[in-house]
Formats: sequence, structure tokens, C-alpha cells
Amino acid sequence: MRCVTLEHEEDFDGWRTAARALALANVPPEDVTWQVGDTPQDLFGDEAVLEDNSRATLTVPKPFLQLAQSVICHSERERFALLYRMLLRLQKNREALQDRADPLRKRLEELRKSVARDIHKMRAFVRFREVQTEDETRFVAWFEPEHHIVRTNAPFFQRRFASMNWSILTPELCAHWDGETLSFTEGATKADAPAGDPVEETWKTYFASIFNPARMKVKAMTAEMPKKYWKNMPESALIPDMIAGARAREMTMVQTSREGIARAGDNRAKSLSALREEAEGCRRCDLWKPATQLVFGEGPVDAALMLIGEQPGDQEDLAGRPFVGPAGQLLDRFLSDVGIDRSATYVTNAVKHFKYEQRGKRRIHSKPNGGEIDACRWWLTQEIDLVQPKVTVALGASAARAMLGKTVTISKTRGAAIELPDGSEGWVTVHPSYLLRIPDQGRAEEERARFREDLATVKARVAALT
Repeated sequence: MRCVTLEHEEDFDGWRTAARALALANVPPEDVTWQVGDTPQDLFGDEAVLEDNSRATLTVPKPFLQLAQSVICHSERERFALLYRMLLRLQKNREALQDRADPLRKRLEELRKSVARDIHKMRAFVRFREVQTEDETRFVAWFEPEHHIVRTNAPFFQRRFASMNWSILTPELCAHWDGETLSFTEGATKADAPAGDPVEETWKTYFASIFNPARMKVKAMTAEMPKKYWKNMPESALIPDMIAGARAREMTMVQTSREGIARAGDNRAKSLSALREEAEGCRRCDLWKPATQLVFGEGPVDAALMLIGEQPGDQEDLAGRPFVGPAGQLLDRFLSDVGIDRSATYVTNAVKHFKYEQRGKRRIHSKPNGGEIDACRWWLTQEIDLVQPKVTVALGASAARAMLGKTVTISKTRGAAIELPDGSEGWVTVHPSYLLRIPDQGRAEEERARFREDLATVKARVAALT
């Protein structure tokens, strides 16, 4: 029996080095035990002596490395062994990760999803409180993660709060940033974190002021913000009273809404302009790095119809405007055919930066992944909130995911109205670029006719709702 000792719970590099050497030595999974630090898991195991196989070749699909980096952070003690078992399986069958019915693959995917949720919850629900000392002003937060995600998640807070000196305390491990160095110390207790600060009252006032009772869905809210996180969030104390008074506030909003329509129109236009300026500095994902510029939405702030594309293309990236390339020109022709005025339509994209692969001098469109779509969905949601369209059309699968907040297939959602959270209608159809890629002329004509029918239906719905 060979025993491998890793430095810490998130020691992916240590696991990878050990697993590689063991796999090259053809050591079976049942002959290996894994432990972290000085805590033994097998009293009868011998410390593994790993040979230098740096020149030997061992390859795995890139998705496995990404899967392993995430699964390593899980609190499941058997995660190291499960990953090693999959590593050996991939040496015999490189397509093993494609078998969705495989119990091992399903188990690893469950662990990955659980870690991803925990990382998201930490980013969403960490609340810093100001602590003043003689030497410095520091911001301290308390969080209780389910998994070993502190080392993995700390660089996110380092980038987001680069100008602050902060500490995130957790029961297992604490992360600290002093403006130059990211460091870690042993775990703390909640008593080590501050209970509140002067800024907290301002934040609670702001949170209460932006609460919209007309959009409140208690089940959806508690699903996204489980009550176990409320105790660490200052605004959570306000939620019960806001829920209790939601109906009364909603009626008040309805009664006074007509009086402020003209004034609201001006404010919405200013807010949309400010939103665009804020989006110029977006760093929610890495797509801003290679892109030429942000491509934000455009159109009237009171447009009854909103069209959502997937992402800017090469020409949109250079022009800084949505739908100006070949797909946009084709879309304009179809809109004109059915009598939809593009100048009266708000047009935007699910992702605001151009994702591409460089091939010689050409930049080839690359489909945005789920994380990039979800990261950019915040901006799209703000656009929808400000424009308040009666009908929103998602052009393509990526746009549909951004509009609905989940992955759907065009074939199953196309041709029927979908009620959106604000009570408006959503529709799903294909992206115009799809029509440009169909090689068979006969099929291309059929698909173009169907797309034209979709837009004609949308026009009728807009007319019926306005």
C-alpha cells in the first residue's frame, strides 16, 4: 500500500504530480491511499516513493484537468482516489468522460457542481465590515464554506477588491490581502469577525430602497440566497419585514406609476447611459482582454421589442455596435420584410465582448461558454429592467440561456411564448448567422421562411401588447 501526503486540502499540483507518477508506474487505485498534511488516513500505508518520470509521457483531455481542479476542492475525502481512478481509465479510453451514464463520471460531475455552487455563494454572500486600528483600515468578512474553496476563490476577491486591505475568515482557513501579497492563515471563529460598522447602515438603507415588491418571488429568492447565509448578511434582517409589506408597496407603486412616466423616461435614458459607461470597465470574465472594445446594446429606452443576439462578431467588435456584420445585415432584411422597424427596437447581445480564435490574420468566432454567458447576464438583466420591453426575442441558444437563466434547446422552446419574471413575453428562435451557414440551398430557404414566420409572430404579439 502506498500513501501519498498532500500539503493542503486544495493541493491540486501535489495531487497531479503524485497521480502522474503512480499512473506511469501502473499502480492500481486500491494500492494507494491519500492524506492531507499530518492527519493519517491509513496507519498501515507506506509513504509513497515516487520515481522521477518527468521525461515519460502521460496525456489527458483538457476537460479532465479542469474537472480535477474543481473536484479537488470538495470536502469528500475520497475525491483524490476517485480522480486517480478516472485518470487511469482515461489512459485506456480517452472518451471516458463522454459517457454520461458512467457512475464514476456522474459522481465527479456532482462534486464539481457542488464546488461551483459553493464558490458562487461565497462570491455572492461575503460581506466585508470595516475595522479601524492605529496602523490601518481593514475590511473583514466571515464566511462558512461547505468545501475547501478559500485558496481557489481568494484570487477573485484579490482582483475585485485590489485597493482594499481585507481578510476573509472561515473556520478552516483565512485569506488576507494587504494590497501586494495574498496570504493564508489557520481558521478562525465567528467571534474573531466584527459584528458591524457605520457603512452597514448605509448599505441597509440602499438595499431597502432598491427592493421591488412587484418582482418578489420568495421561493426563487430563497433558492438563490439560502437562509443559512442570512446570519452573515446585514441586509437579511430587513427581508422578513419587506416580504410582509410587499403587497402594500406594490399597490402604492401601481397607483403612482402613471404620474411619473415622463420623468421616468428621462431617468431611464440617463441610467442606461450610465450602465453602458460602467460596463466599459467590466472584468467579470476574461473576454475583455483580447476584444477591441465593449459592444453594448442600442435602441430606444422605451422600445416595446428587444432582440438579444449571442455575442459580437468581428465587425461588431471593430465598430462597437451590435448586428452590423453579415448576420446583422441579414436580420435587417428580415425585419424589413415583416414590417419591424429596427430603429424602434432595442438590440443587444448576451455577451458584450467578442470571443474569437486567431487564425493567421483572421479572427474566427468562438462560442461563449456557460460561465461567460452567466457573468455577462448581469448587464443584460439591467438592460431589460431599464428598457422594460413587452416582448424579448432570444436569437440563438446562448441568448436563450441569458434570457431564461438556464440552458434550453431551440427546438423545444421555439414557436411559443414564454412568461418572463417581469410578466413580459419571451420568444426563442435561431440566430441569423445560422441561416448563413446552411450549405444546402433548399434547406436554407426552408429555414429562412421559418425565421421570417417567427419574426412575423413577434410583430403581432408586440402589437397586441402595446
